[in-house]
Amino acid sequence: MGPINGITVFKFTDPVMALEHFKINVEKYILVISDLRMPALTGMELIKELKTMNRFVRTILMTAFATEDDLFSDYAKKELINGFLQKPIHLNDLRVEVNNLLHTYELLKQESFIKIA
Repeated sequence: MGPINGITVFKFTDPVMALEHFKINVEKYILVISDLRMPALTGMELIKELKTMNRFVRTILMTAFATEDDLFSDYAKKELINGFLQKPIHLNDLRVEVNNLLHTYELLKQESFIKIA
């Protein structure tokens, strides 16, 4: 996909390929939206890997399934998962979540820069 409002969007159907692309472009990613259930790598496993490479990247996990398990709660508490959307997803809900996380990303980067300077 091409840029949307100055942001380049990449779409993957294979989580392993998405992870490889992220590794190559780790500092360029701001937000990753992942499904929970995928072949080869779950959304939570993917998000955990992404956060170890770039703690600032914001993440949204989406699913049509119930998420009452302890692993999901643990990931949410550790802020590995920054947003959550239950399917079916309404476009406005997605827009609001993405805007909130992009704003949070900017605040985190600024806060980090101030601490370093």
